[in-house]
Amino acid sequence: MSFPFYNPFENIFLDSKTCFLTGVDLPDENHGVNIFPDWILDRFELRGKTFTMMDQVSSFLYEDLKLPCSSGVEEAFANLEEDIQNVFALGYEGVRTVDTHKLFLWMGKIVYGILYHDLLIEKERLRKLDKEFSLSPRLKERFSLFHLMLQSLVSPVSFKGVKPWSVSVVRLKYSKDIFNYRDDPVRLMFSLGMNGFGIIACLQDNGMVQQHQEGILKKIGNIELHPIQFEELCARFYYSNYLLATRPRYNMEEDHSGGITIEAVAGDNGEENPKFEKWDEKMFARVLAGYWEPWGLKINDIITVPNDPISFLINEYTEAFISPDTIRLPF
Repeated sequence: MSFPFYNPFENIFLDSKTCFLTGVDLPDENHGVNIFPDWILDRFELRGKTFTMMDQVSSFLYEDLKLPCSSGVEEAFANLEEDIQNVFALGYEGVRTVDTHKLFLWMGKIVYGILYHDLLIEKERLRKLDKEFSLSPRLKERFSLFHLMLQSLVSPVSFKGVKPWSVSVVRLKYSKDIFNYRDDPVRLMFSLGMNGFGIIACLQDNGMVQQHQEGILKKIGNIELHPIQFEELCARFYYSNYLLATRPRYNMEEDHSGGITIEAVAGDNGEENPKFEKWDEKMFARVLAGYWEPWGLKINDIITVPNDPISFLINEYTEAFISPDTIRLPF
């Protein structure tokens, strides 16, 4: 007998009285889990601060961003939070050794939570215009698979071989204790800088984006990055994910108890049909401008015809890694 897996994207069902993860009915709307955990909200004093949504108009207080869930799911996330909090307290050395499945679940809950509210906002906007809310088949498939993988927190979903996600962890130096978070819920991207480490995760790339940036990751190694270098690395990952031309594919096997084992299929389309669309330096410069805004760098500072965008990671003449100690910009 198959396990009753829940797929809210089959009919795009997002309801405050239904557990977002398992689909069970809730007694009221007060059963929920914080999208950003309590320990993050308290450590970085975020409870009363606002989080701007994808439409760049709507916003929520961090403490009001929640996902409806059952007590069982809430307990499972509480146990996960305890593990992640302990690991994050150790900084880079702790985070680089943690099971990436745990990191996927922790990051995935945040990204899914933001996506959940973004979809509700768009659904309400269209309702006011008497229009029907819908998703493309591609997005339905992407979000459904993402949701199924998140169910591995409490349901018989397991993984083998190549993982559906990639997680890159680097050393990072900040001048103060900050929570530097970015996401792209539609493309399932996550990045975070805090406590001496930076994480960049593609939550459904089958490792292809990380492999695409393998050269720069090897040059970085265990070097402690300047924040502007980390932002450039994030921009490289986010732009590479945007250019990903190969559709992530999966083999799914059902076991005798009805559970599912997921194995990512490593994509290789050959030279005539590459995994990534062509890299456009001008477009990448625009991406960089968004990441380097804290340092006041504009698009005209980043790229000048016929030159490629400036880089704080790689010397354009020698291809060598740029030492963070040579960068004379604020931390």
